[in-house]
Amino acid sequence: MKLLTMCPSCHGTLQIKTLQCPDCGLELKNDFALSPFDKLDADQNAFLLCFLQCRGNLSLLQNELNLSYPAAKKKLSDLLIALEIEQLESKSDEQEEMNMNLWFTDPQSAKASEIIKTKLKKSGGRAIVHSINGNSYEILAEKDGRSFSCAALPIKPSYTYEVFDVIVDLLLSQSGRAKKGLGRQARLGEPGCEENTVVGAIGKNYSGKELGDYVFDPVFVLSAVLDWAGIAHNRRGYLELTAKYRERLQA
Repeated sequence: MKLLTMCPSCHGTLQIKTLQCPDCGLELKNDFALSPFDKLDADQNAFLLCFLQCRGNLSLLQNELNLSYPAAKKKLSDLLIALEIEQLESKSDEQEEMNMNLWFTDPQSAKASEIIKTKLKKSGGRAIVHSINGNSYEILAEKDGRSFSCAALPIKPSYTYEVFDVIVDLLLSQSGRAKKGLGRQARLGEPGCEENTVVGAIGKNYSGKELGDYVFDPVFVLSAVLDWAGIAHNRRGYLELTAKYRERLQA
């Protein structure tokens, strides 16, 4: 039975006055403080257990409890406040939350940028994607409705969703498959960073780099996003359009 913390008559906070040993009958009398965990209601306690079972992964928790991202985030925030870990947010902070309903997306579009933007909107503006090595990355939609960010991509300005169209155009030009390439400390046109690699195509056709310019390597994150969206399989060393996405292009 869960410990009672509220008086059923006046709803005041109950106090623990006596502790008794069931084996020898010893009694300890004092004013014993309740912990914040004792004060959680049944819903908060169930949410906490599910959160721990999901190892803190909100995406898994959303699926488990059938919650939208905003609803899951609100429950987590309420839980942290109840546990006295976090203070109540001010109204100004709440007003800064994105209103995803104002986003315009085209669910019928076959463009990679629209597919990813639409799916990110459905997940409340956040998603966890996984690299081929098993690393997890959190993708966050920006308030402008055109770009997204990730802690593993510390660049300004943030990438817009059109970067995925650049990658898909490259894949289509090569029968649906292209090498990822390597852009770390590499110049556009060097071995492994050619224009027909994903990193090279991004450097030239998205970032506007010229041959010989250094490029940034975002492929490990962007490949994970394309795989999450069902557009391209994230293979070791290359990307390949999925059969489902090919069918969507032909429809």
